[in-house]
Amino acid sequence: MQLEGALQNMPTQEQIETCFILSYRLTKMYVPIYLVTVDSRTKDVFILAGDETEIIINTNGYWRYL
Repeated sequence: MQLEGALQNMPTQEQIETCFILSYRLTKMYVPIYLVTVDSRTKDVFILAGDETEIIINTNGYWRYL
């Protein structure tokens, strides 16, 4: 039943679109992206990029720096 757990941690369509746009912007500035993951508790997408860049994307697609 591994598949059921994986499907519960899928990002929303808004998160996918925002993640794509932010990833494009970061890589266009030659900032390496080290980690993209979904927090299983809050369902937020977390992006770790560059030396100090941490970004959270909420389920509604709004994002912020940490």
